[in-house]
Amino acid sequence: MKNYEMNALRNIAFIGSSGAGKTSLIEQMLYVAKMTNRLGKITDGNTVMDYDPDEIEKNISLGMAIGYADWKNKRINIIDTPGYGDFIGDQIAATTAADTVAIIANAVGGFEVGLEKSLEILENRKSAKAIIVNKMDSEHADFFKVLDSIKENTGIHIAPVMVPMGKEATFKGVIDVIKGKAIIDGKLADVPAEFADELEEAKMALMEAVAETNEELLEKFLDTMELSNDELANGLKSALANANIVPAFCCSASTGYGVDALMDAIIEYFPSPEDKKEMTFSENGQAKQIICSPSGDLLAYAFKSVVDPNMGEVAFVRIYSGTLKSGMDIFIPERDQKDKVSSMYFFQGKNRADASELKAGEIGGLVKLKVARGLNSIVAVNSKLSYQKIELPSAVYWQSIRAANQSDEDKIGQALSKLLAEDPTVQANINTETHENVLSAMGEQQVALIQKRLKSRYKVDALLKAPKIPYKETIMGKADTKYRHKKQSGGKGQYGEVYFRVAPTGRGEGYQFINSIVGGVIPGNFIPAIEKGIAETMEKGIIAGYPVVDISVDCYFGSYHDVDSSEMAFKIASSMCLKDGFSQAKPILLEPIHEVDIIIPTEYMGDVMGDISTRRGKINGMEQDGKKQILKANVPLSELFAYFPTLKSLTQGRGMFTQKFSHFEKVPDEIAKTVIEAFKKEEE
Repeated sequence: MKNYEMNALRNIAFIGSSGAGKTSLIEQMLYVAKMTNRLGKITDGNTVMDYDPDEIEKNISLGMAIGYADWKNKRINIIDTPGYGDFIGDQIAATTAADTVAIIANAVGGFEVGLEKSLEILENRKSAKAIIVNKMDSEHADFFKVLDSIKENTGIHIAPVMVPMGKEATFKGVIDVIKGKAIIDGKLADVPAEFADELEEAKMALMEAVAETNEELLEKFLDTMELSNDELANGLKSALANANIVPAFCCSASTGYGVDALMDAIIEYFPSPEDKKEMTFSENGQAKQIICSPSGDLLAYAFKSVVDPNMGEVAFVRIYSGTLKSGMDIFIPERDQKDKVSSMYFFQGKNRADASELKAGEIGGLVKLKVARGLNSIVAVNSKLSYQKIELPSAVYWQSIRAANQSDEDKIGQALSKLLAEDPTVQANINTETHENVLSAMGEQQVALIQKRLKSRYKVDALLKAPKIPYKETIMGKADTKYRHKKQSGGKGQYGEVYFRVAPTGRGEGYQFINSIVGGVIPGNFIPAIEKGIAETMEKGIIAGYPVVDISVDCYFGSYHDVDSSEMAFKIASSMCLKDGFSQAKPILLEPIHEVDIIIPTEYMGDVMGDISTRRGKINGMEQDGKKQILKANVPLSELFAYFPTLKSLTQGRGMFTQKFSHFEKVPDEIAKTVIEAFKKEEE
């Protein structure tokens, strides 16, 4: 395996909408670079990057894959990501490992939903990014229309570095705007006269865009309205490295036109790790800038964990600084544990080549790590450095999951743990109130894939359903009640009598026990048993099987028997007395209400507001966020579990929401009646 210095590497993450042709473009790049000897196709299930059986079956990318293309004495490290919205976590993770993010746009689709989501990932990141318009040979393809659509919807100023020669069936190559030459089948040629005006217009726009990123170039451009090719090329490279310009390119992955020119441009203009060696990391929680080099302090980042059927768990890592070698002891700061490097490889899809070491700037895979997982830093033992924590989107879809067969209950937990290590946007948590294992995820496809892989990989059949709502029980009125537990069956009997005043407390104030016993009518040693009987009954629920909250119980009188009274007798008496008093005190159910921020394009506001009303939601206001609106509302949790599919349908996939718990409110009587009747039926 050839050794590449930092300045000879280009690390590119390919993101964008599903169907834009990311995987096909990468396949063409690998073929052009002679990394493969045949051109795979998505429909044939034989591409380098989509090798998972589920991807082959569905003909779409479902997970991240890495590869590389050696081109003109440089190495282009490639990270392919799925475009489907449920797997947005992989796009976010890929951007942490890349020096440039290549946003692939569909020449026909324009500003697609997936493209919009990909661009939103980069909104607050100082990432070098480029637009690559693919499928220029398709019917209705329009390079400039796509760029205009992106500008209109995002405000991003895009500067074409390549423009197409023709479109649809007549697309035959590209024009290099800087060199002023046509590129056809990898060869430079004079630009045909019919494209001269397009070239002149594009070059003027590019000179202006580059000049605006550099004071010296701007001064010269304003004086002469001209920049030399070298000034333009060097200015573009510097501006891209500093994320001050977004260049645009075009190609056709299916015909290969423009792909070799794109690879030349990646080598010539995209920043190398050497160009971005000054990086900011964390040290003891504080930002620290370091100069990355192979001989510097070790800092690597495991940006993805995958499970290989032959090797087990593999961590894809980007080495920012230092050098990793087999047998090296390392430290994982996020887990506060040591680990040890075993074997390491350069990956080409599912295939791999041995790596003796991984140096600053390189991307590879580590196997047999015991501690490190995706989104974990890898540093030297005793180092205080770490990669700055990245923010993942909050869950918008929930399902409870359990093994279909009792015999698989022990297996499902371990299997789930392995699957979730591959995608940190999915979490599994036991709800302590409903005792369900609940998956929190980004969408239905993501959860369905987990269910499918539990079966295919681990032979575990899993059942999914909407989670139970963690209702609470409380009261609106007061009650004065008593209960005597008396049982005689020959020998020692059971006796305990309690008098309770049951009343509501303020919402959120919790449970209060008041001991008003005087004169020893109930001996003090039985009071803890009375409290325990109340606590256990409140935990189990009384009218619908949900925990009781926000009540006070005043034990003010009772009686006992010298021989027959016991802790158990008083515990039973207190439980029955509470149940009786609770039922008399106007019991109600409370449901969790969540604060919801719904981010949508303005044109969908009416439909979304109408839908929120049907979900018993209360709209609190609206805020402008660029070209979108944020609708703020309070919505019952029971209406949120299946909300995301509806929101996508109402907004053509462009809507998103975040949510957090706010408070509890009374459940409407009709809904409460249904819940209570369902509980009674289960108890029968």
